[in-house]
Amino acid sequence: MSEGRGAERYGFEAFDCAPALRLEANERVAVLKFQAIAEQQKKLEESMERLERRLWLAVYGMAAAIMAQAFQPLIAALP
Repeated sequence: MSEGRGAERYGFEAFDCAPALRLEANERVAVLKFQAIAEQQKKLEESMERLERRLWLAVYGMAAAIMAQAFQPLIAALP
């Protein structure tokens, strides 16, 4: 016979002792903390991706501006 949680033994009531309840509460708190950390990490990664896109847009914009200034005299010299 397997004795699970809350199984009654002959002649005794099932009960939860205080240390077991504290341990379960600590486990639930740890799970909640890990979930919160995972959500914060996800938000941080999303904001880093947005920042990376903005930086690449700035780099390509600067490269386009430099190339436009380099080719401007050539375009003006053509008839």
